[in-house]
Amino acid sequence: MFHIPYRMNFKVTAITKDGDTYQETVEAPDRFTVYRDIRARGDRVLELEEKSFKRFFSLTVLLDSFGTISTDEKVILTRNIAAMLEAGLTISRALSVMERQSRNTRLKFIIGALIAEVKRGGTFSGALAKYPRVFSTLLMAMVRAGEESGKLAESLRVVSFQMEHAANLAKKIRGALIYPSIVLMAMIIIGILMLIYVVPTLTQTFQELHADLPVMTQVVITVSNFLVAHSLLSILGIFLALALFVMSLRTKRGKRVFDWVIIHIPVIKNIAIETYSARTTRTLSSLLASGVDVVLSLAIARDVVGNIYYQKVLSEAENSVTKGGPLSESFSKHTGLYPPLVSEMIAVGEETGRLSDLLKETARFYEEAVERQTKDLSTIIEPILMVVIGAAVGFFALAMIAPIYSLSDSL
Repeated sequence: MFHIPYRMNFKVTAITKDGDTYQETVEAPDRFTVYRDIRARGDRVLELEEKSFKRFFSLTVLLDSFGTISTDEKVILTRNIAAMLEAGLTISRALSVMERQSRNTRLKFIIGALIAEVKRGGTFSGALAKYPRVFSTLLMAMVRAGEESGKLAESLRVVSFQMEHAANLAKKIRGALIYPSIVLMAMIIIGILMLIYVVPTLTQTFQELHADLPVMTQVVITVSNFLVAHSLLSILGIFLALALFVMSLRTKRGKRVFDWVIIHIPVIKNIAIETYSARTTRTLSSLLASGVDVVLSLAIARDVVGNIYYQKVLSEAENSVTKGGPLSESFSKHTGLYPPLVSEMIAVGEETGRLSDLLKETARFYEEAVERQTKDLSTIIEPILMVVIGAAVGFFALAMIAPIYSLSDSL
């Protein structure tokens, strides 16, 4: 199997023990290594940004670019490897079994590369680090912690359970949003079709009768005329607007705005807060259970959580713990993001020495809460959709049908 030399460049902002902040560019196989090396100096990472990839062109790179690997396939991979390691197989033998069983071409190829790396004497975590777009930071950290503690099988089982829970939670949220999305999309399509095919007919009637039209009717007719005269331009404009929206979400300012909206929009707010709380506590629980220290666990959780505002809280918690403060203190200051139960459970966990277990219980509580809320989401959104649909239909009726009645009365 071909070897893929793979390194990544990271822009690191760190702070020394004396409080001096500095920046540097570090070349490393993964984020975990950067955190470990910076902490070995006695410094602390404030911000870590992935800058570029160093990857040699080869046939393997082209093969790696095709196909996708679903979360379910990664869960099966990690869970089966864990089972085989517990049965006494070596990691290379377990990977060979999974390579033969896999039907995904890209996954089969990547497993083959992992086998080659392990047989050359490399670590399993180091091999995974060559595919950061496939394997998450959490998975790599858990595997490395398992290798260092001699509990690789246990770490793989824990992380597979976490990945499965996170995937199921995401599926339930997406499933709850399918119905309103379809209704809104149908509304938009029907509205565009009416503007293109129905409104021009009514416009012609108004022109023949020389009717004086209200402002809202003139606005609808103007939009209709533009869509009819510039159909291709309108379609391109819609796609361009969508593309610009997606691109804006990839910028820091766009992501900040989107993250703020997600945790403040009325219907979605509670689900978002509980989802991020579950993700944070589940990640910390898994990492702590695998032997990763609290500071590094917070740094990895910050990468996993995905929301800028939650990342700030975790950075603050990392700073507090580094200085010897309690972990619960930072969470208790941000009850608008993390409900009070999170900080209370963390405080109890710190006092009793059962932090990992209580974090797991907290994660389970919020995961179940999100599951209940997503089941009721369609029921909550349905009356809102009815109001929106009614408003749209009412606007069209007033704009186009009311002038017809006015003309009928004048005849």
